[in-house]
Formats: sequence, structure tokens, C-alpha cells
Amino acid sequence: MTLTPELAEYQVRVRDIAADYGLDCFQTIFEMLDYEQLNEVAAYGGFPTRYPHWRHGMGFGQLDKGYRYGLQKIYELVINNDPCYAYLLSSNSEVENKLVIAHVYGHCDFFKNNMWFAHTDRKMMDRMANHATRIRHLIDQHGQDRVEDLIDRAQSLENMVDMYGQFVDDADPWLSPVVADDGSDLPANLRVRSKSYMDGFMNPPEVLEARKQKLERESEEARRLPGGPQRDLLGFLLRHAPLERWEWEVVNVVREEALYFLPQRLTKIMNEGWASYWHRRIMVEHVIDDSEVVDYADTMAGTLAEGSTLNPYKIGLELFLDIEDRWNKGRFGLEYERCDDLHARETWDTEADLGREQIFLCRRIHNDVTFVDEYLTEEFCHRHQLFVYRFNPRSGRREIVTRDFQTVKDQLLRQLANGGAPVVEAVDVNWKNRGELYVRHRHDQQDLRQDWAEATLENLQVLWKRPVHLETRMEGKTILYTCDGEESTSSVLGQSDD
Repeated sequence: MTLTPELAEYQVRVRDIAADYGLDCFQTIFEMLDYEQLNEVAAYGGFPTRYPHWRHGMGFGQLDKGYRYGLQKIYELVINNDPCYAYLLSSNSEVENKLVIAHVYGHCDFFKNNMWFAHTDRKMMDRMANHATRIRHLIDQHGQDRVEDLIDRAQSLENMVDMYGQFVDDADPWLSPVVADDGSDLPANLRVRSKSYMDGFMNPPEVLEARKQKLERESEEARRLPGGPQRDLLGFLLRHAPLERWEWEVVNVVREEALYFLPQRLTKIMNEGWASYWHRRIMVEHVIDDSEVVDYADTMAGTLAEGSTLNPYKIGLELFLDIEDRWNKGRFGLEYERCDDLHARETWDTEADLGREQIFLCRRIHNDVTFVDEYLTEEFCHRHQLFVYRFNPRSGRREIVTRDFQTVKDQLLRQLANGGAPVVEAVDVNWKNRGELYVRHRHDQQDLRQDWAEATLENLQVLWKRPVHLETRMEGKTILYTCDGEESTSSVLGQSDD
């Protein structure tokens, strides 16, 4: 269903306003859907067609019930594609759809210009349709149960792809170390360059020995797995697992779609914050009239409401507004950071007027982790009550555990790192010379859930077709989980160092 004449005229107006502000978008095509059609598209991840799988049907059922019972409503869907496709809900009010159109142009600009989306397939609408056709053909050849079971197992690993892989070329990074020119047997890259009379201070023997042992461990891992530990487990399986041709095709489809959606997981706060920033500015400064103020405010209140979990719309919008305000007033740099006069900091205003330039820079180069790490401040946390909370079963309420800024920031960064998924790397394809796979969890102060770890390891074993082993740390101990296809076991390797 096409847009109404009023909304079509409004779309053109918003597109021109966005361009005047400097937003650079793909051509954007809007379609109007009823709630059943929109829920169906949402269940497919925003696409009109996907390969058949029970998870899509389950997603549709959940969305449909949520809408019917008044628990949730999808305002819009927008696809990272060229041209960019966006869907509006026909039952939305005119004010809501106006807001959504402005919001969509913020997303389109972010998709096109943020570096983390630079390597995504801009023709994914066609690619998804091709995937659907190919999977249906494989189902006809090998049976629904076999293909769907393999999709289930591959999807359990779809968050184990390398977020940095798109920025790394295929050259072998494991080059032989440069030999030092001072006659020692230590590689030159272990020493900090210094004057001879300072060498004893800059390169103490115990530090050099620790660096040497680390290099030896890395060299041993390089011998076990050429190229070093692999974070992209799905890509690793495609290269090394003994998959049949049809199995390879299924796993490759899951991996391609996982890589396409990965930047959206890595930039949820920024993406929604950027779109919210622009729909707010466009609506308030250019579009909304007096008769629409209450409806607009009501919609915004629902979108930015705080709950028991972090609202990416709220935190993203407020961070962009905070950055713009700070850079407009010159509240950055060494001089400002060194100022310890509270009154001077509160009234600081150099009229730098660099806010707009700075938020466009953020939009171009950052993901959620680097964005929060760079721009989250203690003042911002206290102003928006970003503290560490715990649920107290005795009082039945969430209570503040700590207001310490560094603790709050560290916990938030851990939640955002790798899109919230654990980092598991393949480190040995021939463990104990038996063709067994050895993977290691890169521990980040958060233990794996044992039941999830064992279930995922079982799926990995089915794909590898030989025993697999997972090394991790739990409750201060180094644990090795093993799955040989018949049973899963665990053993304690020792006490961890931290």
C-alpha cells in the first residue's frame, strides 16, 4: 500500500529538510502495511521474504499476541539497503507516521555513512530472496527436518562472527619476529626503544622474560592454528569442518546474514539515538503545529520511557545532545578537564560552536562501545541516574549498588562489547593430534551460563563431526568442557590467575 497524498508530500518535505541539515541518505521507499503484514515483515528481520524456519513463525506469533493484547506496537521498520525500504503502520496516527518518517531518514543516513556498515551488502533485499530460494531447494533435496536441524545448530553460533574481520585483509599476520641488533636472542619487538643508559629501567629482565613467554605461547598457538586464534567460528567451520556441499551452503547462508545484521547489534544505541535526535529536531523546528503537540509529546514519552533495562533510544539521544552541548560550549580538552572549580565548570562557555561537527564525526566512526567509552561522563551518569542496580528480593525493588562512575562505565561496556555476546575463539584444529577442535572463551569477568555453553558445544560438535573442547573460567577456576557426540563432560584444569 502506498502512502497517502498527505504523507507522500510530507516525505518529500522531510527529505529536503534532512538534506539541508547535511544528512546523506540512500533513496528511501516507504510502504504502508497493516499490523499483520508489519508483524510478518518484522518476524523476517525487516525483510519481505526469508528462508523458511520455525523461528520466524515463532517471532510472528509473539509479535501478533503482543499487538493484540496491547503490550507492544511496531511503529516502523527500515532496512539497510540501496534503495532503503521503510514500512509504516497504517493504524498509526498521522503525527506518529510523520515522526516515523523523520526517524527513518536518520537511520538511512546512519546506514550509509557509519563505517561499521561500510562492508554490508547494500543489495540484501535481493540476497535474502536468493537465500530463501536456495534453502527451499535444499529442503526439497534433503528433507525439511535435516535442513532445519542444521539451521538450528548454525544459528546457535551466529553471534560468533568477527566484528573486526571486515577491516582486516587476508594476509598472514603471523610474520617471523625481527631479530634484535644488540646480539641478544630476544626479538626486537619485545624491547621498548630507549637510550642505552635507560635500558635497564625501560626493559627490566623480569618484564622481558614475561614478554618472551607470551610470544612463545602465541607462537605455539600459531603452529596449532595457522593465522592464530579465529573469532569467526562460522567462517572457521566453512574453511575447516568436513561439511557436505549442502551443509556448507546452509552454514554459509546463516553466516552471510549474521554478518549483515552484526553492525546493527554493535550500534543499537548510536543508531537509535541518531535517528531520535533528527526526528526530534525536524519535528520540533519544522513540522509540528499547535494541534499536534500533545500527540507528539505522548509518542515521545512512550518511546523514551525508562524501564528496568537500558533504553537505547533514550541513552543514545541524550548522549548526542550532551556531546552537541559540550562541544558548542567548549567543554572538552585539557584545559577544561584540568579545571577543578565547580562554578567555573558549570558556567564554562567558550562559544566554540563545534557541536554539529562533532556529532557528525561520532556518527561516522564510532560503534556503541567506542561511543560510550569516549563520551560517557560522570556528570552525565548522575544526571540520568545511570548507576549499578540489583534486585533486592526482600524489598521486591531494584536498589542502587554503587554510584561509582568507573564501575558503572565498566559494566555498561561489558554489556555492549561484541554486541553482548561472549567471545569464543578456535585455537587448535588438531588437539592432541586427534583432529579434535579446541576453542577458548575469552573471559571478560562474566562467566558463561553452563547450560547454554554445553548446548552450544553440542551443536558445534555436530558441525565439526569430531570431539570438541571448550576452555573457560567459572567461579575462579579454569574449566574444560568436552563433547564427543555421545556425552558431555567437564573437568577442572586449575585455578585461574584472576
